[in-house]
Amino acid sequence: MKKKKIAGAMMSFMLTAGVMAGCSSQGSNNSSGDSKTIKIGVNLELSGTVASYGQSLNDGFLLGVKEINKKGIDGKKIELVKVDNKSDAAEATNAAIKLISQDKVSAIVGPATSTDTIAEVQVATDNKVPVITPSGTSPDITVKNGKVNDFIFRTCFIDPFQGTVAANFADKDLKLKNAAILIDSSSDYSKGLSASFKDTFKKNGGKIVSEGAYVAKDTDFHATLTRIKAANPEFIYLPGYYEEAGLIVKQAREVGLNVPIIGGDGWDSPKLVELAGAAALNNTYSTNHYSSQDKDPKVQDFVKAFKAENGKSPDTFNALGYDTAYVLADAIKRAGSADPQKIQKALTETKDLSLVTGNLTLDKNHNPIKSAVILEYKNGQSQFKTKVNP
Repeated sequence: MKKKKIAGAMMSFMLTAGVMAGCSSQGSNNSSGDSKTIKIGVNLELSGTVASYGQSLNDGFLLGVKEINKKGIDGKKIELVKVDNKSDAAEATNAAIKLISQDKVSAIVGPATSTDTIAEVQVATDNKVPVITPSGTSPDITVKNGKVNDFIFRTCFIDPFQGTVAANFADKDLKLKNAAILIDSSSDYSKGLSASFKDTFKKNGGKIVSEGAYVAKDTDFHATLTRIKAANPEFIYLPGYYEEAGLIVKQAREVGLNVPIIGGDGWDSPKLVELAGAAALNNTYSTNHYSSQDKDPKVQDFVKAFKAENGKSPDTFNALGYDTAYVLADAIKRAGSADPQKIQKALTETKDLSLVTGNLTLDKNHNPIKSAVILEYKNGQSQFKTKVNP
């Protein structure tokens, strides 16, 4: 993200925040004027570089809301106001401003990525409107400089947990001790996973034999991968998004790097297989939030419902979007109100909520305590390998 874009977004919300803060400080109700509806903002990446995430979250969230609205929440139904942030941090900030100041939403769902969510934090906090990101995994989203961001929540596990799971899997399950790390240096997500992986892997007695970096939208990784090959790693840790990860996996095989490659939930997209090729993805793994192959009845009920609605099997982001709808609905019901501050308080008290991606309890930092899964790619298909409990 270019600094001038972020600066522009910051200026925009600074000019708007004073007016909005004056309203929110009086405890105004951001719900629709229609007492039978509760307005919820959707701020997702529906176009742009990571549109696959935003679209999948949207599809899952819509299914959840559809089911919730059949019964209603104390006689009320959820009304959605959607804004496409175009996979851009400045646009995510502007979307939050619109949803809060113009649409008067009671809560916001999204964005999908850590960088875009962080761009929204200050606006939501200043105006006391709760935000739930279904898939933003950076610790800085909910806690910054040791202070909890009171109005920011998430339904996915955080980077340190995911990086730790990957490191332990490489060590204990794959019995590998020498790693290369290749990160997207422009991504908070990638850097966060890498830091926690590296720390845990070293504590387990592992060695980092090579470290490399790229930036989003790079397309030629042959030179970097050739340098990594020269270090003779037993595997590569690649915590990036699917667009670059797919190309990197493909090009790694082209330069003769046939070692295992481990990634994170950012790999989860049908486009990964298109970019990498099914054969190149063999002997690769990723940490994730859920698998449609999990035999848990709640998972299988969701898979059946999603297939009936969308004609395809749900991916992880579909599941996270779906679960986020139920987390929000649960908080609204317990709050007994569409008032944003009452919903925020109810969210802080979320406990033992049974969801598709596992039983969820929000800790004191507004992060979920829940399970992770390991997926293995075979012939272009991701397969459930194991579940890791917190």
